[in-house]
Amino acid sequence: MILRFRLDATEEQVEELVQRLEGAGCRTRRSPEPGRAIVALLDRPPAALAAELARHPLVEEVVAPKGDLRLVHRSFHEQPTVVRAGGLEIGGPGVVVIAGPCSVEGRDFMDEVAGHCARAGAHMLRGGAYKPRTSPYSFQGFGVEGLAQLKDAGERHGLPVVSEIMDGAHLPAFLDHDVDCLQIGARNMQNFTLLKAVAAAGRPVLLKRGLAGTVEEWLYSAEYLCAFGCPQVILCERGIRTYEPATRNTLDLTILPLLRELTHLPVIVDPAHAVGVARFIPPLARAAVAAGADGITVEVHPRPEEARSDGPQALLPGELAGLVADLRVLAAVGGRGLAD
Repeated sequence: MILRFRLDATEEQVEELVQRLEGAGCRTRRSPEPGRAIVALLDRPPAALAAELARHPLVEEVVAPKGDLRLVHRSFHEQPTVVRAGGLEIGGPGVVVIAGPCSVEGRDFMDEVAGHCARAGAHMLRGGAYKPRTSPYSFQGFGVEGLAQLKDAGERHGLPVVSEIMDGAHLPAFLDHDVDCLQIGARNMQNFTLLKAVAAAGRPVLLKRGLAGTVEEWLYSAEYLCAFGCPQVILCERGIRTYEPATRNTLDLTILPLLRELTHLPVIVDPAHAVGVARFIPPLARAAVAAGADGITVEVHPRPEEARSDGPQALLPGELAGLVADLRVLAAVGGRGLAD
């Protein structure tokens, strides 16, 4: 249950009702919205109290979300959430471009790629230091040294960085190297122990949709993050597994307008992991922005044939520059523009 108070409700009146709810055994969470008091009840109130809330003179609206969604539900915020990661705003008026290699492959390499991404107009640098791979014999990443190389390259070229975390035991390394945004990969979307650990870190989180995750399951994973201390969550659609084998996965753009109704969280799209073929990525990225995505994330490599992972879906630096130029036009048509 979510209580949306009248605009003229005073802080003292809201706090008095919240104390009553807490006294009745209902844990509450206050929305950060400055304009209107909004309170989520994390527990079901007694029937008599619920009936009272429905007709309470200070409560303008009582929202009963489907299931147990509370903190990610659209009615918990007046305005969409804007996530701030290393000075970059995601979910604001500007569309963001996140770019970089699938894997961190060396210090000189990361400096080269970061320079290409910055000159092309990307806003955030991505790169995997810990790599979840289907085969145990595939390149697993450089670990802590990879985080250092990624962060150093980002700082040299003025780009905040995002990297995937696979294990809560790795969290101190991510914090020590000041990784601006922590990514939960598709395979870990429902790793609830990891979600709890990452939520407590106080960093923005990019949450990818699972390989076969439903929208409801995805939102519940975001709810875990919010419930355990991380309100700065970015949802990332990266394609789901369907019966169609023609591409790596199936990019689900239908969720973009749907999520606008269901949640206040920003949504970006990863067309690379959906299609798996570099030449198909630009049209899918353009389609994502046209459909209302807050940003895209793509892989970039100057020599894809030498990439240690996901070379076939990596854009060349020039292709990234062309895509950013296209997105600038598309975003303007939608009344947004690219992020600063």
